[in-house]
Amino acid sequence: MDYQETLDWMFAQLPMYQRQGASAYKIDLTNTIHLALYLGNPETKFKSVHVAGTNGKGSTSHMLASILQQSGYKVGLYTSPHLKDFRERIRINGKEINKEYVVDFVEQHRTYFEVNQLSFFEMTVGLAFQYFAESKVDIAIIEVGLGGRLDSTNIITPEVSIITNIGLDHTQFLGNTLPEIASEKAGIIKKNIPVVIGRTTPETKEVFTEKALSLQSKIFFAVDYEGNIFDTDLKGSYQEENVKTALQTISILQEKGWNINKKNIKSGLSRVVNNTGLLGRWQILQKSPKVICDTAHNEDGLRLVLKQLLNEEYDKLHIVLGVVNDKDLKKILPLFPTNGTYYFAKPEIARGLDEKILKKEALKFNLNGECYNSVKMAYKVALQSANNKDLVYVGGSTFVVAEII
Repeated sequence: MDYQETLDWMFAQLPMYQRQGASAYKIDLTNTIHLALYLGNPETKFKSVHVAGTNGKGSTSHMLASILQQSGYKVGLYTSPHLKDFRERIRINGKEINKEYVVDFVEQHRTYFEVNQLSFFEMTVGLAFQYFAESKVDIAIIEVGLGGRLDSTNIITPEVSIITNIGLDHTQFLGNTLPEIASEKAGIIKKNIPVVIGRTTPETKEVFTEKALSLQSKIFFAVDYEGNIFDTDLKGSYQEENVKTALQTISILQEKGWNINKKNIKSGLSRVVNNTGLLGRWQILQKSPKVICDTAHNEDGLRLVLKQLLNEEYDKLHIVLGVVNDKDLKKILPLFPTNGTYYFAKPEIARGLDEKILKKEALKFNLNGECYNSVKMAYKVALQSANNKDLVYVGGSTFVVAEII
């Protein structure tokens, strides 16, 4: 198989959460543990940082990778989902895994994958860990896919664990209350391994503190960070929280002997996009008319992004909006401004919510606009309708952003 055929097989042959939803969610780590053993436990052959959270884990992971790269280290970065190409998920010093390695890995182990019915995510985690081990990275930043306790990445023993924040997302898997979700994400805390917590509430703070205490793990809160704060090239006021989380983590790595100085930190934070290739975080695609896209897709993330949207100046606001079909529209639609013209579209995946249903629900919250048969068409019409002093916002789903970047 060539690269495209390999990807087609991976996507079509195996369950994958981002395409199928609930049916792809595994409830234990048995498959991953067996796969790691089969591969020779590659996860034990490199140092790592483990990053969980409802929102901000992608940005925080990329910040850390950039700082460590600027410090001269060979840095692996594993994130999900991808926007344009599967290889975005697995990078070393910002460079995507090469196509040949993906093809060879799947070809070599395909029989094992089929016999053991591995999920897309289990297989991809195995690929990433093997690649990082064989490439002899100094350290890898590993982002949790979903939850924490039962996530396939949770077989590593990191230098430090991070939980960026807790919000109500994926409640069908993780629980319906913040403490329940916090408990699932606290599952990445390991015995005697320090943990950094980004944002907390009194109820989630108690969950994290008790878990850390039971495992004799030192716990640090980003809000308590007292060192220098540096600017980042990642736009969006919500990144201030992620910067503090990253800096608190760096201070722990420094104490552990990692050679990271102030100059490395400052340059790393200012070069995140250039060093790591991160896309879709308050990304300005053009300036006249101004076009902003953001991958925020749950209540917690959208609240922060749409709050920032209120600070923008424009004549008219145009919003290209699409969502997946498992979103609680009663919670996210009220967050959107009523003064915008909406362009409703269905993301080009099986889980995409039909644009007519989205429009019907949006009207209940005085969000007015028209339906379009694709995200690209909705975006095209929005651009044609906007004058140079208008603002076009594209979002609602990672998959919507992916189609227009």
